Amino acid sequence: MGAVVGTLTMQTKQRKPSRDRTDDELEMTMVSHRPEGLEQLEAQTNFSKQELQILYRGFKNECPSGVVNEETFKHIYAQFFPHGDASMYAHYLFNAFDTTNNGSIKFEDFVMGLSTLLRGTLREKLEWTFHLYDINRDGYINREEMTEIVRAIYDMMGKYTYPAIKGDVPQQHVDAFFQKMDKNKDGVVTLEEFIVACQEDEMMMRSMQLFENVM
Repeated sequence: MGAVVGTLTMQTKQRKPSRDRTDDELEMTMVSHRPEGLEQLEAQTNFSKQELQILYRGFKNECPSGVVNEETFKHIYAQFFPHGDASMYAHYLFNAFDTTNNGSIKFEDFVMGLSTLLRGTLREKLEWTFHLYDINRDGYINREEMTEIVRAIYDMMGKYTYPAIKGDVPQQHVDAFFQKMDKNKDGVVTLEEFIVACQEDEMMMRSMQLFENVM
């Protein structure tokens, strides 16, 4: 997630610090989508008003209309992984942020997800990660879904993955995860199985945190 945050805040840091909340509230009326008030977002997230101001300015700089479509999101993400193919992972990540499934991410969607990933409890972070892997949103993760996400991550890391990744490594990774997560051997992983497995296995937790670093 540092990739997206870095892009959305980079231009903000170059601006003069004299702006205040009133300036941001006025600008919110000039875009196609007007976000909720900063006070409401502060109450709903783990960010301060100042942090929300910075995030909003960066978001608006990249997305003047007030919303991000998938192509723009992919373009932003690709800048941080020039030696790999980030398109599929960005697609899945976009869908995870697009909680209303309408093909766009509003500022509220962005900061709510970001708040969970950066400031949420361990369970909240794992719940968010579970929903990322639950591609069809049926409440379960099957092998195919996990394989798609893991392969997308390896594709994104590209030639800088170390050690070099052989073709069958992503599948081996998925097989190892499923063996530990799918406690009742029914071929799918529930949210509770996912959370318990991550909490019980330090290596698995480190793996999930590694994936979180590219979110």
